[in-house]
Amino acid sequence: MKRDNGAPCISQQSTGMAYSILAEIGQLLNALSERGESGGIDLRSLPMTDADREQLQDILGHGEVRVEMDLSGASEIWETSYPGVWWIRHKGAGDKISTEEIAITPAPEILFSHPADIAEAAARIQRELDSTGMQSLEHEHEPEVRNV
Repeated sequence: MKRDNGAPCISQQSTGMAYSILAEIGQLLNALSERGESGGIDLRSLPMTDADREQLQDILGHGEVRVEMDLSGASEIWETSYPGVWWIRHKGAGDKISTEEIAITPAPEILFSHPADIAEAAARIQRELDSTGMQSLEHEHEPEVRNV
């Protein structure tokens, strides 16, 4: 993805920053693997050229999981070809990248439902059942619970 962030002579040349970031990712992955510590790298705070960003994307590749979200603008989240390394990009007005980070974690926090939202979902289902005259399934039988 090209974005205009400077003169072509600056934005189209790789500075080697991608490999510096890759080394930091490796350290963070070790911390996650050995101590369960999640971490992250704010890509927007680094002096990266467009070529650096593209090189980093090429090195990390894409894994099996990709998520698109529509919050206060479009957001993309994808696991790289390295399990536990996630690329998170949020866009704002004019479809411009507002935040971009590499998260080193089993799963990005933004993907987890908030407990209050979960409680409201349960209440909505109960209201739906009540509106149809059905009893709560909770009273009829215990649902099978599976840990994911």
